[in-house]
Amino acid sequence: MAGRVPAPFRLRDAAPPVMVSTGIAALDEFAGGLPRGSLTEIYGSPCAGKTSILHSALAARTCASEACALVDAQDAFDPASSQASGVFLPKLLWVRSHGLEQAFRCLDLVLQGGGFGFVVLDIADAPVRLVRKVPLNVWFRLRRTVEDTSTILLVFSQESNAKMCASLVLRVEREAAEWSGQGQVGTSAAGCSTGKSACATHTPGCLLDGAAHTAEVVRALAKHKRPRVIDQPSFKNSAEAHARFRLHANPWRTAAEGGPYMSTSIENSTTCSSDLPFPKDLEEEQEERMQNPG
Repeated sequence: MAGRVPAPFRLRDAAPPVMVSTGIAALDEFAGGLPRGSLTEIYGSPCAGKTSILHSALAARTCASEACALVDAQDAFDPASSQASGVFLPKLLWVRSHGLEQAFRCLDLVLQGGGFGFVVLDIADAPVRLVRKVPLNVWFRLRRTVEDTSTILLVFSQESNAKMCASLVLRVEREAAEWSGQGQVGTSAAGCSTGKSACATHTPGCLLDGAAHTAEVVRALAKHKRPRVIDQPSFKNSAEAHARFRLHANPWRTAAEGGPYMSTSIENSTTCSSDLPFPKDLEEEQEERMQNPG
């Protein structure tokens, strides 16, 4: 029995988890990405950028031919906008549930069944007073289920609920909004501090063109060291504790049309979704392979 059952007082080998990309260069550089075999929680107020992070992570995983599952507690997922962001829908299982109890039951079935590399629980639109009533042992059971596996369990919510059960907890919020009208920019005091020439409220005819967001690591078991450049001056303390990135309304926006889809405030930019193959092209390629096996 000694060779088959580990000693109860022996410390487990804490190997660093394998990290995968979130699809946003600023978050990958800041937090290291999403850890496999762990529970990750991203929370924030409405319009904080959680849906954009969800679409980016799904696009990165599905285009890597990885089976993904999304448990939608309030049936708020939009497949059309998700596909426009680069998500390959044939690789995504969308579980439409009604209420928290049904969502957690479905999540338990998906995790116990296995075969998914990326599982998301979206309870961001659920009433906060009901999410607070979820017992802590539920989060412990979810964390224990994905341990020693290659599954990434990601939870989106308005408040931090998993707490110590999560290996990585990120808090996101929106700093300023950018509108399509000329001379109409950020709608908050934070937008006036971003170096814009004017700060005014938007008119009813303006459309949301983009937004500046910030992310903060609330809890992280694995310490991530950000890469440094030798000739680059040291960042301020605020830059060490936060990561800032900008999201545009058009996911296929190129640099020639006014900047990349996602960029950071520390002189680092990336074209996230535009580099991913479009799902329609993948489907056509698969059909050609089936028609011409040779």
